[in-house]
Amino acid sequence: MKTRKIRSLNFDIERLGAARNSSPLHLSNSKGDNIVDYVSDAERILFDPTERQCERCREKGVTPPSLEAAGPRELIYFKPETVKAAILTAGGLCPGLNDVIRGIVLSLHYHYEVKEILGIRYGYRGLSAGSAEQPVALSPDAVENIHREGGSVLGCSRGRQDVPEMVEFIKERGINVLFTIGGDGTLRGAAAVSREAKRAGHELSVIGVPKTIDNDISYVERSFGFETAYAIAQTALRSGHDEARGAPNGIGLVKLMGRHCGFVAAMASLASGDANFVLVPELKFDLEGENGLLTALEERMRKAGHALIVVAEGAGQEFFKGQELGTDASGNPRLGDIGPFLKERIGQHFSGLGLEVNIKYIDPSYMIRSAPASATDSVFCLQLAQNAVHAAMSGRTDMIVGMWCNRFVHVPIQTAISERKQLDPEGATWLAVVEATGQPLSMENKTGKSV
Repeated sequence: MKTRKIRSLNFDIERLGAARNSSPLHLSNSKGDNIVDYVSDAERILFDPTERQCERCREKGVTPPSLEAAGPRELIYFKPETVKAAILTAGGLCPGLNDVIRGIVLSLHYHYEVKEILGIRYGYRGLSAGSAEQPVALSPDAVENIHREGGSVLGCSRGRQDVPEMVEFIKERGINVLFTIGGDGTLRGAAAVSREAKRAGHELSVIGVPKTIDNDISYVERSFGFETAYAIAQTALRSGHDEARGAPNGIGLVKLMGRHCGFVAAMASLASGDANFVLVPELKFDLEGENGLLTALEERMRKAGHALIVVAEGAGQEFFKGQELGTDASGNPRLGDIGPFLKERIGQHFSGLGLEVNIKYIDPSYMIRSAPASATDSVFCLQLAQNAVHAAMSGRTDMIVGMWCNRFVHVPIQTAISERKQLDPEGATWLAVVEATGQPLSMENKTGKSV
């Protein structure tokens, strides 16, 4: 990122008030005593730790931007016996949701001795006064084995709810800590609830745990479920590759998640080592013409007799311009279905050449979304949950927990949702993809687009 943009970022974390209560964790502030230390409020993690960025800041006489370190504080805001916490999951399913729920419950109960923990059913819909689903009590016994299952034991939903009505629901039930687990839409809802609670005079800590398979939340290195997603996706890629090799002039075509970014498609392709073309939302491509995909695919078929194409769901949306696709329940524009579109156009192209091709189309999205978390993601989910609880008990609000420079940090929700993280077409990950696939650096006809 450019220096001017970094300097404009706000990493200040809002607090409900001064922390004056001693933590029940009984940690240490002394180095060398073999007891884990509390995290000081003054501990910060540089946003850009490169020498070049630090030198620029020195030249301009400004402090390098930094994020607040996450972790347990010696002084906390809430008295644990007064806390009534609630947890909700919203948006689509994602590997690791149950791990995060379980981690929050265990940390609240065992570390801070919080006794009242509610699970809100079906996301923000469960905070509506008219909801048929009442909150459920969560305890260590209730969540003992949920991390072994995919999905969310609380359920998820999309769609907007009335914010003042949700805050009234929270007030009536005496909830003063709310954990929201979801993507940018869920985080926007969390920020709105936090603002409305403040306006209504209700003391409420709102802590978000960012969830998106696509890995598109900004100012965190990765979101939980992402690693599980591309690990499972590579199985679909290998199947697509085997199908292509097992048929005359076979073409495997696999569509993966990624509305606005190609992280899953890129990483799954690198993990499988089988892809010949990877198409992502960050890079436009033409179908026909000298530099188009079909020309490159022709060359690949002549040389090898088979090919594997991996496409992110948000790639090639320029081909659907002018079509009225509407919006989903959350107000997001619906995407054109790039997978079947490519299958049809590829078939038409080779038919016009008098060459029969066998196209095997695979879309494993729902199998991936509902899968249990991998071992690495499970560890990550637990750490996110624990740090979310530490942040809430210290009185922080309107923020998310995440990882930056291999440290857990706090990020204001408004900063996290201010832009969407995308794959850098000039970065190391995309270079690795291009080198692994052998695909052209660009599949655009620079003069005169041909689609």
